[in-house]
Amino acid sequence: MRRDALRLSITLLSVLPAVGRSREAASSPPAKDAANAAPVSSPGRETAGEAMAWAPVVGLLLGVIAAAVLYVSGHLLHTGSLVAATLSVGSLAVLTRALHLDGLADLADGLGSRRPAADALDIMRRSDIGPFGVVTLVLTLLLQVAGLTQAVAAGRGPAAVIVATVTGRLALTWACRQGVPAARADGLGALVAGTLPPVVPALITAAVLAVTIGGIYLAAAVAAVPVEWILPVAEAAGLLVALALARHAVRRLGGVTGDVLGALVETAAAACLVVTAIS
Repeated sequence: MRRDALRLSITLLSVLPAVGRSREAASSPPAKDAANAAPVSSPGRETAGEAMAWAPVVGLLLGVIAAAVLYVSGHLLHTGSLVAATLSVGSLAVLTRALHLDGLADLADGLGSRRPAADALDIMRRSDIGPFGVVTLVLTLLLQVAGLTQAVAAGRGPAAVIVATVTGRLALTWACRQGVPAARADGLGALVAGTLPPVVPALITAAVLAVTIGGIYLAAAVAAVPVEWILPVAEAAGLLVALALARHAVRRLGGVTGDVLGALVETAAAACLVVTAIS
């Protein structure tokens, strides 16, 4: 996969600087669709698809930063697990410009309206947020913070937040596979929908699970900690929840949009953190 696709993935999914961009690309502001940013000079679908294949790598970068915030807050500043978990989840919102949370709220408003697809998509385009969006945002963030707090208490906090951020972005890779249409003719959904052969997300998922399993055995050997089998189980659970939401969104809206993709990230992460809280 090309390096340009990795830079595009970083640009689309985070506020992290994409090293190696041209001066013109770095200085040009992004345009927004309903939930995610896409460059004004839109890249080709092939490059955009490869960017979605790189999404779990971006998730790993974000997860490491969020884990560092968690560790510094809890172990060095002694803020307590609840405050540390809140700061960690909050750092992810800052690092992603809260775009995924915005997409989650918009999708909740659209689906909650129970209107036909065209009307639901129009609701999702609006800049305001309705009651369905507010309730969904609050509950999702509470689940993420509470799940991470309990994972910290179980001694797996940093690993849990990294696994959750990677799984959330892995859900994007699956949502962009061939056979999943775009709900609109414009926006990020139209740019990335159906760009990846199904074998690509399958192989990336296998790699993510292999790295996770290898990591827990390495940690057990080096640090003499228990083998945390709950982590790959959490990845699988988060991905399954996201795939179920994606299927429902496609059935109701006719395809995916930038809002749907953002909602998948947050939903998968929340489900993943809830499972990691299991002792």
